[in-house]
Amino acid sequence: GSEAVDEQAQEEEAEDKLKEYMDSILDKSAKTRQVALQNLRLAFSSKTLFEFLLERRLTLTDSLEKCLKKGKGEEQALAGTVLTLLCLQMGSGPEGEEVFRSLKPLLVSILTDSMASPIARQSCATALGMCCYIAAADLE
Repeated sequence: GSEAVDEQAQEEEAEDKLKEYMDSILDKSAKTRQVALQNLRLAFSSKTLFEFLLERRLTLTDSLEKCLKKGKGEEQALAGTVLTLLCLQMGSGPEGEEVFRSLKPLLVSILTDSMASPIARQSCATALGMCCYIAAADLE
């Protein structure tokens, strides 16, 4: 009995941390946003979070869009990586497709922007390729 309670408490604590990181993506400080993105990258790559992310995917997609639009270099690269992982978490269903479709134009824009940093362009290229492979319903 107490193991189940401990596991439940750990789960709730982990979700609270994820919510905190998601809130921090919109912080005024670029450093805070980068740390939040790094923490989300670690969380998304170490555990399946489909149920948790399902109801938060639109908010998270909007936050990542802001990081991609307003951020520079490292922040854009981290946002691209987190987007890729979000797409992986959402899978090949309509949720993953929705995430991909909403950010595809922005990814293409950064990828083709010769003034964008190479690390941001590389991350956006990877995100575009992976998300397209996982979630694009349209074969073209």
